[in-house]
Amino acid sequence: MKKFLKTFALVSSMSIVATIANADQFVRMVSGPSGGSWYPLGAKVMQTLESNIKGISTSNTSGGGISNVMSVNGGDAEIGWSYAHTVANGWNAKGKFKKNHKNVRYFATLYPAAFQVAVRADSKIKGFEDMKNANISPGKPKWTGTAFCESIIKDYGFNFETIKKNGGVVHMVSYKESVALMKDGQADVFMAATSVPQASFIELENSPGIRFIGLPKERIDRIVKNNPGYIYGKIPASAYKSLNKDIPTLGIVTSMIVHKDLPTDLVYKMAKVFWDNHSEFVKVKSVWKKVLMKDAVNGAAVPVHPGAAKFYKEKGIM
Repeated sequence: MKKFLKTFALVSSMSIVATIANADQFVRMVSGPSGGSWYPLGAKVMQTLESNIKGISTSNTSGGGISNVMSVNGGDAEIGWSYAHTVANGWNAKGKFKKNHKNVRYFATLYPAAFQVAVRADSKIKGFEDMKNANISPGKPKWTGTAFCESIIKDYGFNFETIKKNGGVVHMVSYKESVALMKDGQADVFMAATSVPQASFIELENSPGIRFIGLPKERIDRIVKNNPGYIYGKIPASAYKSLNKDIPTLGIVTSMIVHKDLPTDLVYKMAKVFWDNHSEFVKVKSVWKKVLMKDAVNGAAVPVHPGAAKFYKEKGIM
């Protein structure tokens, strides 16, 4: 009986080891809030990778530009969405990052995005100088849009604490919650760093009606100069029905990063599947039409993952 039990234990142990050895590699993505573009695109990207690469299982969860860099760097996710300047700040321990995030590697440059700011159509707020006591909704902590807002109001001489002391409120919530607050009249301003056009702003255009707030050129010049990685952007008049002219604002480049320890051959396959299925992602969000392989490493301020680099070199990009 003892001999049988020893044999059974040995066989069971070998089975467990074999099962682990044959288990799928889990590739976790952190993307964006459910009301934005990153989340549905991220879901489709991960579904496509899992369907076309044997031996991997995938997931997609919500996140933000700053927190996603932290998640990938810390090993809580293998792939994440962010912005080129945010990734650079993480690598160099600048901005919101208190330490160097050296475990991230560049995967791809995607599409340009813009910092979009809107107030209710009947609001008396004409610019950021009128927000010192307003109820604003700039995004969650560690979201890039929130950092943009802080940079701008700093240039105007105040901060979140100033708003609170003056009787205003800073709602650090998701896009979905921000829209609800705007509709209920509990928020005066909704801000987001995201693709143009964006569903949340379109929804607010329909009800209760909104008006976009831009930035004077001299402000943009100074903010871009003082914040490396920020670029000039605009909300084109064609993006929203309520616009009759372009809105000058801050711009950014959306990027994807991966953890440095992902196997080179796996990231190579990921890059191939990612670019081979470009048309599938366009079906999810038309903004994907702006994602071009020739621009795949534009704005990369951190090392490109060897697997992605191998693929891009074969395509004559690097």
